[in-house]
Amino acid sequence: TDTIIFDKTGTITKGEPEVTDVLSYNNYENNEILRLAASVEKASEHPLGQSIVKKGEEELLKLVAPESFGAIPGKGLKATIEGKEILIGNRKLMMENNMDIKDKESDLSRLEEEGKTAMLIAIDGKISGIIAVADKIKETSLEAINKLQSMGLDVYMITGDNERTAMAIAKQVGITHVLADVLPENKASKVEELKSQGKH
Repeated sequence: TDTIIFDKTGTITKGEPEVTDVLSYNNYENNEILRLAASVEKASEHPLGQSIVKKGEEELLKLVAPESFGAIPGKGLKATIEGKEILIGNRKLMMENNMDIKDKESDLSRLEEEGKTAMLIAIDGKISGIIAVADKIKETSLEAINKLQSMGLDVYMITGDNERTAMAIAKQVGITHVLADVLPENKASKVEELKSQGKH
């Protein structure tokens, strides 16, 4: 073996994400963005979603059940709550739904450079908020990765996070090979790709 690939969430990181930032636009209050997002995420299994629900409950917000709900793998969620059409997810999801995110790009970039996963929230066709979530690095990750590298192994990190967030996390643990923006169903083919380059 000359190469090792770690999944990020729950392997390099603790897999216990926490909400770090809530931003709101279009006359919405932060708490209203959090309440709607947590209400939608209550129906989701995703650890990032669960962290939003937890934060909503900690803030004692009144969560409601969505009238409709659908998950779009690797992109986010679509739901109807209190008659409002809500989308929560990444840039891809917003672009596929013809949303203009240009003026939110500086907020997104700032959060991502801090190693956070930033989720856009659109309400009735307008970007109305961003919720950022961060997952702490395990205390033992840096040491383990250093040891593997000193044994001459190439260490890779693979993640669904975008390049900017992924690089910020990788930097903290000394990983230089990063496979970012990889959907869950494409992770195995990335492994095959590296094998085809002669890596073991």
